[in-house]
Amino acid sequence: MPYPVTPDGRYFVVKGQLWRCSNPQLSEQDRSRLVKELMQARRAVKTALQHKDADALKQARQQVDAAKVALGERGAVWWTDGAPDYNRKFAKNTPYADWYAALE
Repeated sequence: MPYPVTPDGRYFVVKGQLWRCSNPQLSEQDRSRLVKELMQARRAVKTALQHKDADALKQARQQVDAAKVALGERGAVWWTDGAPDYNRKFAKNTPYADWYAALE
């Protein structure tokens, strides 16, 4: 992965912001299938936007969300130690601040 990943493997960082990684406990087959579904849904979003089709856009965005939830990138966290979710937070404002500062 071209982006730095937190030591616990829960997030990767883009422009200082934490983004939740996919659930590492997914089988490679399941992960591959879900990524394929996600990419198809993203293409459907693009097509719906190009055609200004509000109904298709809503459906496509729901499909994107469903794929991301299934991958573990959204929705309930995939770890079980009770740690909070810092998805979409700036690393400097989280317990990962020192780790992130050391990268620079």
